[in-house]
Parts: sequence; C-alpha cells; structure tokens
Amino acid sequence: MKKLGWARFISTLDLTKGYWQVALDESAKERLAFTTHVGLYEFNVLPFGLRNAPATLQRLVDGLLAVLGEYAVAYLDDVAIFSDSWADHLEHLQKVLERIREAGLTVKAKKCQIGLNRVTYLGHQVGQGTISPLQAKVDAIQKWPVPKSKKQVQSFLWLAGYYRRFVPQYSQIAIPVTDVTKKKHPNAIQWTEECQKAFNKLKATLMSDSVLRAPDFDKPFLVTTDASERGVGAVLMQEGLDQEFHPVVFLSKKLSERESNWSVSEKECYTIVYILEKERPYVWGQRFHLQTDHAALQWLHTATGNNKKLIR
Repeated sequence: MKKLGWARFISTLDLTKGYWQVALDESAKERLAFTTHVGLYEFNVLPFGLRNAPATLQRLVDGLLAVLGEYAVAYLDDVAIFSDSWADHLEHLQKVLERIREAGLTVKAKKCQIGLNRVTYLGHQVGQGTISPLQAKVDAIQKWPVPKSKKQVQSFLWLAGYYRRFVPQYSQIAIPVTDVTKKKHPNAIQWTEECQKAFNKLKATLMSDSVLRAPDFDKPFLVTTDASERGVGAVLMQEGLDQEFHPVVFLSKKLSERESNWSVSEKECYTIVYILEKERPYVWGQRFHLQTDHAALQWLHTATGNNKKLIR
C-alpha cells in the first residue's frame, strides 16, 4: 500500500480460486491423500488449509511479477498495478496480464478494479496520496456488542487491531481490554467501567475520519516518540504541501511487567530503538528527524558507560 499511495492510476486484479491455480507435481500428490467412505483420493492442485500454502502462492506470484516490481505488487492472490500516467498504466496493465496468461493463471473479472484513482485493497481505501480504513469494516467495529467472553474480546481486538496504525497510542488505550484476556482471568470476563471506556475510545477514534498520508520517500520523515508507564508509542509524519505535518503511520506497544519497572530514561531509550526497528521499511536509508520529549536522554551523546543497557 505504501507504493500505491501517490499513484494517479491504480488497477487491482484478483486471481480466481487462489491456491487451486497451483498444480501439484506427482510426488506431492501422494503426500496430500485423504480417505473418504468411498475410497482414497489425492489433490491435483494446492488445497486450502495447508500451513505452507500461503507461502507457496506468494512465492509463485512474486516470481511472476519479479521483473515488473516497479509498478506491480501482490499479496497472495491480490495484484495491484500503479502508474503516474494513463499511457503508462495501459502499458503496465498489458504486461502484467500477459505474464498472468503465460503462467496459465486466470483472474476473476467481477473483483477487478481497472484504472481508478482510488481503490479498495487489502481492507483499505488507497489512492490520491492517502490511506484510510474500509468503511464497511469500521461500521462493523462501531456496531460490535459489548463482549461477554475472552473469545469475543479477542475477536474484537483482532478486527480493531488490523487498523491500529490509524489509532494514536492504540496499545495504551486497549490495555484494560487486553488485560481481561490474560490466562489468570476466567473465560466469563468481568467487564469493568474502565474496559467500557477503552472499548468506546477505540471505536470513536476509528470513526473520526481516520486518514493517513501515503509516504513520499523523496522527502524527510519526522519520527515522534513517547513512553508512558505501561506502553510506548510513536507517530511517523511528513510535511505536506500545506506546510503542515501529517501522520503516515501510528505505532504503539504495551510494555510487559518487567519493562514497566524500568526507569523513565530506559523506557524512553527503549521506545526509540523499538520504534525505529518497526519503522525500518520507512526510515532505513532515508533522512529523518527524531523528536522525543525526554531531555534526560541528551547525556547519551557524552556517556562514558555508566549504564551499559542504555549505551547498547
């Protein structure tokens, strides 16, 4: 999605029936045999449900698009083609379709989006320099009933967590909700007022027109980090044409009990290291500014080794 954000024209293709387009060789067929009440059968194509099926399909599609990586990307059976001009887009689309035809694969026409400036891709609306959650998913989160069991809480956190990049300090907000899923708590959860407030805040934040800017790797980034008692967070930003800084992605993490006992300096230093590692796809090899609100870390520039953990 990072690559699609600033493209003027985007098309998406959906490979029909996913794994079933991958043929198995003879030695693999006998390893995927299964019995029924009328006899023994073997799969001729890659079945759904195998642990290595996603990796196999992804490897096939990556190989298919290897020479087209400048304007085509894929996640499993979802292929996206992006271009800056209509003439280029027609040429790019033709090359991708030719590669798909040569490989003997097919696409499902009903699920294809051709030549749009904004498309639905992997549960997001992407294009015109912005990335936003899919409205249908946001509506589902908004209508989610109050959970009554651990499994229901985990289902909510899985769906809401898919859009955590749009929520500042997501991990810290969700702490009361995630705490009820701990093993020491019974399956029939005790839903407190604090849980309800966190539940409502997560919903409200996603409903407040959550929009992220697509990254522009020709411009410098600004990374702002912060640490609290039980969590760490950051926002990656870039300056827009309006001379204002806009968020590209929000990151956060809940601290473990051991990490929560660290000193403030250790937490702030850990936040910088953790966040920069997570933001590596954005900042690696790029010029960026780091902003932290903890002045005590300035001594690291002249440290002689009093605290080996911080020095590392």
